[in-house]
Amino acid sequence: MANIYYDKDADTGLLEDVTVAVIGYGSQGHAHALNLHDSGVDVVVGLREDSSSRAKVETDGLSVTTVSDAVSQAQLVMVLVPDEIMAGIYEEDIAPNLSNDAVLAFAHGFNIHFGAIQSPEGNDVIMVAPKGPGHLVRRTYEEGSGVPCLLAVHQDVSGRAKETALAYASGIGGGRAGILETTFAEETETDLFGEQVILCGGVSELIKSAFETLVDAGYQPESAYFETLHELKLIVDLLYEGGMGWMRNSISNTAEYGDYTRGPRIVTDDTRAEMRKVLDEIQSGAFANEWLGQAREGAPHLLAQRRAQGDLQIEQVGKELRKMMPFIEEKRA
Repeated sequence: MANIYYDKDADTGLLEDVTVAVIGYGSQGHAHALNLHDSGVDVVVGLREDSSSRAKVETDGLSVTTVSDAVSQAQLVMVLVPDEIMAGIYEEDIAPNLSNDAVLAFAHGFNIHFGAIQSPEGNDVIMVAPKGPGHLVRRTYEEGSGVPCLLAVHQDVSGRAKETALAYASGIGGGRAGILETTFAEETETDLFGEQVILCGGVSELIKSAFETLVDAGYQPESAYFETLHELKLIVDLLYEGGMGWMRNSISNTAEYGDYTRGPRIVTDDTRAEMRKVLDEIQSGAFANEWLGQAREGAPHLLAQRRAQGDLQIEQVGKELRKMMPFIEEKRA
């Protein structure tokens, strides 16, 4: 059974008289910085000189400075910039300014696990990874709850790295929901697998393929959109609340029968074999090397796909249908 911790298990006193440098102020960065600040922790945000987020940090009432200056002030440095640029920022601005006894922290193990960043020998290296997007980490904290977090220790020089990670996780609200102990390798590999096989890649492809199958068969695109995309949230909410059993308890007998008899025809042994290949690519580092190589070239495939996917019929139909639903606040990329 996995080790799970809560606020009662965390010694938040470990963050007293500690300055935490939060590097980056995107989705996760703003949530970590604001939650820690509201928990009474001294926070400084580190950004590049020309960052468009500097004004927002100041408006939010936090201190902001350059990455190198923030790191030099801090006893704990949380790095929350995109995976593909993290190693460069680390080499240029973090490593030269990291004090000998400062704790180096991450919210995703990608760069440490795949060796893009080499751990400094004299420092604790930890991970605190909320299992939710930053806006949810912030919103739930303000509501008095929190998002579950993963905790891992890569390097324990001080002998109290785990305790520091627990205090940090509690400070951002994770101790209210549960802090699960893991490893950098497990977090990184399962996170990438989940994103590629189901949460992003798998679900997106299923939605697009189902929509196109209905439209090609002559059904209205609007009807296809509702059946293949819009109603997905209703099912996901049921899964979130009570697993597959609760979802199946809440749908019709007809839908449940179709689930059992037709679902295995969609996800076949061939599909599972391909999932295994995807996992092998993640575990071997092949995916990491591929993505970092793409990023060094300016991510041409990512940008091309971003444009192409935005032009799909399902996206255009959905944009118009959502205008009919005032209870949905339209989000745009």
